[in-house]
Amino acid sequence: MQLYPLDGEIARTDPTLVIEATMQNVGGTSGPLKFRLPEPGKCEGTWSSLTPKTVSRSKGLSLTWSKTGGELGSESSTLARVNDGEFYAVCADGTRVQGTFVIGSGTASGTGSASDTNGNIYKLLF
Repeated sequence: MQLYPLDGEIARTDPTLVIEATMQNVGGTSGPLKFRLPEPGKCEGTWSSLTPKTVSRSKGLSLTWSKTGGELGSESSTLARVNDGEFYAVCADGTRVQGTFVIGSGTASGTGSASDTNGNIYKLLF
């Protein structure tokens, strides 16, 4: 994930700065997040995405030459759609950063926005 400062002290100091954040477990629905801001230093937190799943259950009788008897089972799958997500992180100096994003089901790409308790606003892309 990249954080692009849009407004605030960081954007005024260096408008070309790109803050690289590392999201772990991007194949899942949540995980740890780490990045470093210029003044506050190291920041750590958690990201989470609300990815809905469908569950279908089957049961019945099968009468074929190769397979006789009943079937019983369940299947879970991810819906193809755009999902909402959030992240929250705390930096070494106590600065808090929180953001929201949208992400495609089954992808590791998305967009969103974030802000911190020092008045900085960021654009998120990943």
